[in-house]
Amino acid sequence: TIVEGTSGNGLVVVTLNGEKELKKIVIKPECATDVEGLQDLIIAAFEDACSKLQSAQDMPPGSFPF
Repeated sequence: TIVEGTSGNGLVVVTLNGEKELKKIVIKPECATDVEGLQDLIIAAFEDACSKLQSAQDMPPGSFPF
């Protein structure tokens, strides 16, 4: 299972696998000047991805959320 989590209206996007391992992170350049804000966005995107992963794992096999 692969999920994406986002924050800041897409300023930060993280990709996790089913083991909650961070596989990819995309940071838009416009948020790179605010380090503290960027840290918060990364955490929020990771939490969003973890939540989506948990939801995907709770679904019965063969079902899809769409």
